[in-house]
Amino acid sequence: MASIKPIITRFSLIFNYKATMVLSLFSARNAFFISLCLFAALYRPVLSKPAKFADDFRITWSDTHITQIDGGRAIQLKLDPSSGCGFASKKQYLFGRVSMKIKLIPGDSAGTVAAFYMNSDTDSVRDELDFEFLGNRSGQPYTVQTNVFAHGKGDREQRVNLWFDPSRDFHEYAISWNHLRIVFYVDNVPIRVYKNNEARKVPYPRFQPMGVYSTLWEADDWATRGGIEKINWSEAPFYAYYKDFDIEGCSVPGPAGCPANPKNWWEGSAYHQLTPVEARSYRWVRVNHMIYDYCTDKSRFPVPPPECSAGI
Repeated sequence: MASIKPIITRFSLIFNYKATMVLSLFSARNAFFISLCLFAALYRPVLSKPAKFADDFRITWSDTHITQIDGGRAIQLKLDPSSGCGFASKKQYLFGRVSMKIKLIPGDSAGTVAAFYMNSDTDSVRDELDFEFLGNRSGQPYTVQTNVFAHGKGDREQRVNLWFDPSRDFHEYAISWNHLRIVFYVDNVPIRVYKNNEARKVPYPRFQPMGVYSTLWEADDWATRGGIEKINWSEAPFYAYYKDFDIEGCSVPGPAGCPANPKNWWEGSAYHQLTPVEARSYRWVRVNHMIYDYCTDKSRFPVPPPECSAGI
């Protein structure tokens, strides 16, 4: 995969230039959506080589509630009154990119949480990068919450209402992590950027390797409208589906120089900042779909945390 990344990067730059010339014929709104869709369609198939579940993962919680399907290329997670379930990667990684395609619980999923995250599996100095998909009442948008823990400090929640129904089909969710920044992606659209601001004395997760985890569980004490909406167990069991598991990074233990090697594709200059197309789609998400940002929550942070003024 490492040899493919520079090709993709060069192709992306050429594509973005040509797309700009064509899209000038359209309105700004149409141009944005056309460029975003074309870029995703051309970019995604080359990017990943999905593995089977058993290649990289193990069941960690309630093996009776996780079923491998499609020859192990996909799995079904089940939540019922007796239990939720979870799985984890067999290895830990220090920097790289991880992604999965997930189809979430349809219908009335209020009070349920499906999580996809990276975790250092430590206590007081835990590092963690979270996707948490918060269930809803039928007809309401699904909310995805992201959070970043660094050196044991969290409280950096952001929430975005997804602009599609994630229970109707699979969508890709990815975390890109290098020495300079962390980016959370939904279908190659960046929804969150967390930069390395150690110069401002903001902790950044770069010392501890992290495993890749996912869980499906009951959280109706907080997940939907702050815990107002409870799980309707008459709708159980609840199912979520995962496929196209892809991990590219430095496994630990592994070659001693891997995490610090600047030749790793995820450390390349193309991954130091968002592309123009990504930057535009990122602003679109924040303007139209962000419903909570800890940086603007003055009740919790009368003085915004220093990383909040760092931009992208």
